Amino acid sequence: MARLVSVVVIGAGLSGLAAACHLVGRGHEVTLVERHDAPGGRGLRLHRDGFTFDTGPTVMTMPDLVGDALAAAGTSLQDALPMRLLDPAYRARFDDGSQIMVRHGVEAMREEIAATCGSVDAAAFVDFADWLRKLYRVEMPHFIDANFDSPLDLASSPRAAARLLRLGGFRRLGPVIREWFRDERLHRLFSFQALYAGLSPESALALYAVITYMDSIEGVWWPEGGMDAVPAALATAAGKAGAELRFGTSVTRLVLDRRGVVAGVELDSGERLRADAVVCTLDLPTAYDQLLPELKPPRVVRSGTYSPSAVVWHVGASGAPAPGTAHHNIHFGADWDGAFRALIDDRRLMPDPSRLVTVPTLSEPGLAPEGDSVLYVLEPVPNLSSSIDWTHEREPMRERLHGFLTANGYPDRILTEELVTPLEWQQMGMHQGTPFALAHTFLQTGPFRPGNLDRRVPGLVFAGSGTVPGVGVPMVLVSGKLAADRVDAYLPGPRPRPQADRGRR
Repeated sequence: MARLVSVVVIGAGLSGLAAACHLVGRGHEVTLVERHDAPGGRGLRLHRDGFTFDTGPTVMTMPDLVGDALAAAGTSLQDALPMRLLDPAYRARFDDGSQIMVRHGVEAMREEIAATCGSVDAAAFVDFADWLRKLYRVEMPHFIDANFDSPLDLASSPRAAARLLRLGGFRRLGPVIREWFRDERLHRLFSFQALYAGLSPESALALYAVITYMDSIEGVWWPEGGMDAVPAALATAAGKAGAELRFGTSVTRLVLDRRGVVAGVELDSGERLRADAVVCTLDLPTAYDQLLPELKPPRVVRSGTYSPSAVVWHVGASGAPAPGTAHHNIHFGADWDGAFRALIDDRRLMPDPSRLVTVPTLSEPGLAPEGDSVLYVLEPVPNLSSSIDWTHEREPMRERLHGFLTANGYPDRILTEELVTPLEWQQMGMHQGTPFALAHTFLQTGPFRPGNLDRRVPGLVFAGSGTVPGVGVPMVLVSGKLAADRVDAYLPGPRPRPQADRGRR
């Protein structure tokens, strides 16, 4: 039997946890090292004054990708991470006071559009949903869940690329959505997801409508206990399958042998862990700065276009929101195009911002004292490449958000709070103060995005939003699996039967 191959995973965010689950399930000897005292990465849970805040992603889509990682470690999604579907997935509220609920299921959403936008757009939605599904079926196996070594790898799937071209995936998202629907509110509802990719709908490729498919068609889910339950379940599964989890410990440098090949890591305690391979989930510029200071980062890492950032206000408030408030609420500003020009082109605050308000206590009342609410308020803002001085802008931003809560029926008597600006994101190790990494421009997408290997350091593999396939909960989960695939390719040979499978036969 071949010896166990040792792998160190740096970081217990979703990409690192997914990588650890896949690796330990394939028979590798895995040690996961995390500087915080619990799993979660940038979504670490915060407890304050009786309130519980999930500080990372709030929208859970594509739970089967979590299920894949859990299953790799011998745990089922149903047993480890019970979830319930949120219906509506979102409440969309517009500047004229109207609203549209994003309902689950094509027929339910068709009826919602018929009631709010008319029969023509309702009929169009049925075909639109079918188009989204076709996009997803082409993109996921060929362009998302795939490792690339160079742009020439696109030629390995010529039929898929041709199909994506026929579907209009290389056109611009905004114009494509306008061709599907008459009502301007639907243009916004089905294209705002471009912002997840760090772009405006007018510049994002239509292939990013796959994000719309993930939440508007497949649905948005709520894990019992809150979003923190996702990293907690993955960490538990990895540990049960045999991975060693080392919390409250930081990696200070990579240990390389005389050939420049990965040989392990050194911890802040001075201890060295031997490893045949290392999976690093730090934001790429931070990874090169802290762990590879002698190497010049790839050009796109140094000088690529980084996504806008976000101000996130975590609020513990007295009382409940107005009737009709949903778990997720998107408030669209009036000047849609002008807001994107300000944010992305001019790198200034949106003059008429759109905002997301998540109220997790509507689904999980135990996150707050009885009768009170947890609010997650997000406004997109420029990253730190702008001229905004957040030491001075912080309080005016808070006051504007407070006024927004009051005007829109949310509880506004603040009992506890935490305001996160681009400065705080930067302090967490995120380049240019954005948690969304490199924008998904054409030349920063797929094989053009920074790869998860640096050939100068054999045995080092990257995972997370800065590398392939990109930003968002589904993408970083896939990123962890792709990193595990890279480790397997780097260390070929027979594997012992995965620990998670032993005793089943």
